[in-house]
Amino acid sequence: MKSFVAILALVAVVAADVSHLSREAAAEIIQQDADVFPDQYKYQFQTSNGISAQESGVIKNPGREDEALEVQGSNSYTGDDGQVYSLKYVANENGYQPEGSHLPVPHPIPEYILRSIAYNAAHAKVEATRN
Repeated sequence: MKSFVAILALVAVVAADVSHLSREAAAEIIQQDADVFPDQYKYQFQTSNGISAQESGVIKNPGREDEALEVQGSNSYTGDDGQVYSLKYVANENGYQPEGSHLPVPHPIPEYILRSIAYNAAHAKVEATRN
C-alpha cells in the first residue's frame, strides 16, 4: 500500500504538467508543495496561467480487508470563455463524487416512469409465483 500511495503522488505531480497543451505551453508552475507518507499524502500547485489544484488522501482502515483510499481535492482554471471553472471532489468507497456549478445536474424522474417502476415491482412478485 505504501508504494501505491507513492505512485499515486507521482501520478498527481505528472498530471500537473500542462506543457503538452499548445496554448498553455508557456505556463509555469509558480507554487508547488507535496507531502507523501506511508498512510497519507497531500499536494497542491498553482500555475502562471491560473490553474490551481490541491488534493489529499488517507488510507482508511489500514491493514483490514476493507482498507480503502479516501481522496478529497479541488481544482480550478479559466476557460476559453473567460469563466473560472471550479471543481471539488471526494473519491472513496462510494466512487468519484464531483461538485461544480458547471456540471450537469440530474433531472427528476418523470411521473410516468415512477408509475412504471412501481407497477413492475408489484407485478414481478405475481409473475414469479406463476413460474
